[in-house]
Amino acid sequence: MTAQDTTNASPLAPEWLSVPKDLNALQEPLWAKTVERNDDGGLAVGGVSVAALKEQFGTPLFVLDEADFRARARAFKDSFDAAFADICGGVDVYYAGKSFLCTAVVKWVEEEGLRLDTASGGELAVAARAGIAGERVALHGNNKSDAEVTRALDMKLGRIVVDSLDELVRVGALAEARGEQAKVMLRLTPGVHAHTHEFIATAHEDQKFGLSMAGDTTGQAGLSAAEEAVAAAAAHPGIELLGLHCHIGSQIFEPDGFALAAEKLLRFLAAMQEKYSITMPELDLGGGYGIAYTPVDTPRPAAEIAAAMADVVRSTSAELGIDSPRISIEPGRAIVGSTTFTLYEVGTLKTVRVDAPAVSGGRDADNNVTYPRRYVSVDGGMSDNARPVLYDADYSAVLASRTSSAAGQLSRVVGKHCESGDIVVRDVYLPGDVAAGDLLAVPGTGAYCWALSSNYNYLARPGVVAVRDGSARLIVRGETEEDLLNRDMGA
Repeated sequence: MTAQDTTNASPLAPEWLSVPKDLNALQEPLWAKTVERNDDGGLAVGGVSVAALKEQFGTPLFVLDEADFRARARAFKDSFDAAFADICGGVDVYYAGKSFLCTAVVKWVEEEGLRLDTASGGELAVAARAGIAGERVALHGNNKSDAEVTRALDMKLGRIVVDSLDELVRVGALAEARGEQAKVMLRLTPGVHAHTHEFIATAHEDQKFGLSMAGDTTGQAGLSAAEEAVAAAAAHPGIELLGLHCHIGSQIFEPDGFALAAEKLLRFLAAMQEKYSITMPELDLGGGYGIAYTPVDTPRPAAEIAAAMADVVRSTSAELGIDSPRISIEPGRAIVGSTTFTLYEVGTLKTVRVDAPAVSGGRDADNNVTYPRRYVSVDGGMSDNARPVLYDADYSAVLASRTSSAAGQLSRVVGKHCESGDIVVRDVYLPGDVAAGDLLAVPGTGAYCWALSSNYNYLARPGVVAVRDGSARLIVRGETEEDLLNRDMGA
């Protein structure tokens, strides 16, 4: 990893962004493990050059390092199994398919010893096509349809994570009508504040997910929605209550929130088991582990997260005098996010002048100076990466087709859509000689980029290529204009 200067070259740059000493370097931990520069200066991944990928598959293109994906999946499984071996015999790791899912990924997940978390009927269909055993699959969602629940029962899913009292009644009724029991976990909102964007913090009270643990919230005096659900599930003939579930948010770096949520749920689980004379053998602590999108992000290794969570589960279970339930977790972004970069081709460029306070002798609001900001347009944009416009997410980028000795210039990488908010990378230093026809690579796009992609302005969604040991293969075909037109039924 190349160190960065401690000063900004432009006051337009955010405080965290300094000028890299080497614009050609690949900063860790932004990139998959096999990404490097070839002797000719162009990027390669898994032994395949980006020039060859561009020639064969075109751009924009999601490029996924299969070996890196497998290694990250194994790291979570091995680290959590080791940390929890003396507590509950290991951990069930569910890959959060909503981050990125296709049949190839399901097969990798299963081969590396993980299970699969789904959040819709469509994701269940992918799981079924991939052939994973239903008992290794979970179904999430705050508004599951009867059809989705029925499909889950048909596939004999290992768990349905119930999100509300209303849903609990419907799931139980559907299972009972078949003479079956649905294997259910109750998703609770433990009131733990996750230090992340408001839209991806999911354990506070005022949002759509989960059953509140706060008292007297449902009209039954003294009972929280969570306790009312436990009582109802324990008594329902169509429900097999496996245990409790929570998910405090996404893109979280510090383990404190996970530890606090684990403690709160264990205390609640122990109280419910005693009060209702039941056993809940499982506890799912969700996912949300952060990755690096920029050089200042500091993701925790899987082993460090596992150790911190195991300490809390071990000590709290001992304090409560209970056997620890079987623990499960749901990493998605932390497995797939850094395995992938998006490859773009540069099109038009322009430089604008922006007023900003002068920096000589300190910033002075009354002494504005104009500074250049360069706009670098690429052949994709918000249709293949909606996260910047949705969450104000930051990314990085490098010149991928060659190296350059030109000085760094503050740049904004933008897409080709008819939106001023169509920004791929808000602020990045790129070589001053970047020109039309160059290739740019944006790392960290494995999670929630393809999954959130759209056809805005009738752009075809990009394909996804998996690269391993010197070969590349399509695992998701890119769309064509014919694909888009096939759904247009005419006048």
